Amino acid sequence: MTERTTAVDAEEVRHVASLARVDLADDEVGRFAEQFEDILTYFERLDEVPEVDHDADLTNVMRPDEPRECLETDAALENAADTEDGFFKGPNVS
Repeated sequence: MTERTTAVDAEEVRHVASLARVDLADDEVGRFAEQFEDILTYFERLDEVPEVDHDADLTNVMRPDEPRECLETDAALENAADTEDGFFKGPNVS
């Protein structure tokens, strides 16, 4: 893993906080600077992941859509807790 040459300073943390419209207390700025530094280090580690030269062999595991017989309305509503005018009825959402 490569070391970062520049650390995240308090000014950068305050700038990012202002862009995000977040008010930070002075004691929080140092903690966030360390966390930003850790996050940027993780992003640098992504550079170490080898590139893939080929696409993965993917296969479709889904069945093709085919028309088929459906349930009659009475059979579909047979076990429903509540129905109205031939439809399922659920609770009101406000």
